[in-house]
Amino acid sequence: MAHLGSRRGRVLALPAGLALTASLGFLPSGAASAAPVDDTPAAVATDGPKLSYVVNVKGGRSTAASVKKAISRAGGTIVIAYDRIGVIVVHSQNPQFAQTIRQVKGVESAGATRTAPLSVQRDTSIGAQEQPLTSAEAKAAAAKASDEQDPFEPLQWDLPAIKADKAHQKSLGSGKVTVAVIDTGVDDTHPDLAPNFDRAASANCVTGAPDTTPGSWRPGPHESDHGTHVAGTVAAAKNGVGITGVAPGVKVSGIKVSTPDGFFYTEAVVCGFMWAAEQGVEVTNNSYYTDPWLYACKNDDDQKALVEAVTRASRYAERKGTVNVAAAGNSRTDLAADEVTDTSSPNDTNPVTRVVNPQECPDFPAMLPGVVTVSATGAKGLKSSYSNYGLGVVDIAAPGGDSTRFQTPDAPAVNGLILSTLPGGGYGYKAGTSMAAPHAAGVVALIKSKHPKASPARVKEMLYDQADAKACTNPYDIDGNGTVDAVCEGGKYDNGFYGAGMIDALDAVRK
Repeated sequence: MAHLGSRRGRVLALPAGLALTASLGFLPSGAASAAPVDDTPAAVATDGPKLSYVVNVKGGRSTAASVKKAISRAGGTIVIAYDRIGVIVVHSQNPQFAQTIRQVKGVESAGATRTAPLSVQRDTSIGAQEQPLTSAEAKAAAAKASDEQDPFEPLQWDLPAIKADKAHQKSLGSGKVTVAVIDTGVDDTHPDLAPNFDRAASANCVTGAPDTTPGSWRPGPHESDHGTHVAGTVAAAKNGVGITGVAPGVKVSGIKVSTPDGFFYTEAVVCGFMWAAEQGVEVTNNSYYTDPWLYACKNDDDQKALVEAVTRASRYAERKGTVNVAAAGNSRTDLAADEVTDTSSPNDTNPVTRVVNPQECPDFPAMLPGVVTVSATGAKGLKSSYSNYGLGVVDIAAPGGDSTRFQTPDAPAVNGLILSTLPGGGYGYKAGTSMAAPHAAGVVALIKSKHPKASPARVKEMLYDQADAKACTNPYDIDGNGTVDAVCEGGKYDNGFYGAGMIDALDAVRK
């Protein structure tokens, strides 16, 4: 499963039908341009496991139309076609579907998005550190909160770490800016999220096609609370309840892309970026990697197609004005290294051990062009023990929390992890680069609030220029056992641990 802080079917009918299709450039299964069933040769095998595929088309709409006919002849059923980026989501039980469709004129790449059949998924556990907020901690924090603070804000050491407490005295951000949390779903009924929730920009994208049924973006009763926690860090309202988000005046939406078992597959991620783009979302937060490959290698036909599909979608979102922010990951790995060992892929069936080059086998979306890649820091401002790093890969650093054994926060905070919202009106602590990314997304939202006409490129430039430069931490012995745990490369203004430095919310609202 994707990291969810590590790092980290049915086809749903669209209620708006063809009207929604026309406005978004989507082509749902059964649309008029699909090939007739009679076009499918009897010789096509249909006895294999039902898998999901992405088919990446090169060329214009006429080419796409011919490819769609070929998909049908090869035993594929189109779930949705993102014509604006030339990505088609397909289901097929033909074991030779991918090999067949790759030979079709106009197909640039095609591959299975998973190794487990659509109807089979295994139960998995969440890798993030997490702890509940105790009633004693809650009462103690509320007693110490000032009139200007929400009750649990004294426990949020992460806000002063990025000067967000001072920023809030000047601006809470604009309600015209929306941050889309592309994740496991967001509980928009939470009292700290409901005031700022953008329903129009929310959807369930798990199948690869957006479902806008009210509440479809929420996590189910036995699904992960990860997305709700992330959303609170971005934009929990400053309303006298619970915690305060980094940008408590902006809107937040939920785009659910994770299966009930916690897998983030390519078709869902593509849908997430496309949905955000078409709704005019200013920022996306991506605290996950795309399953089932921790590193997707471009010399493999299937994995290459997955990287290409998500790259097209994320680039399209940026062209539409969206800044995409992603977690660097929790594997303590130097993503700039020539070789890393992956023992977890494919994580939906039987993982194998392989040695890969991250530049040829990226962890995506974090390592895609244009994406803001965020490493995590703890309460003492050092790289978190688990955080990935890498010169030229990490763009910026933000609080993600760490074990209190390694980095203890100053009083009145009592826990080195990040406190945020949980489904059902609750609160709890988590740590991970999954928690760092939404801090950066919140600061991006504050910059966009201050400069509404700024392009994504300009917003990112301001984010990096305003960051508090932080030199390498060398030697880095986070557990104090006398052994160097990681080596930071680079200078004060650009290095593998902290990128351009620590995000700065105060500069975001005043410059």
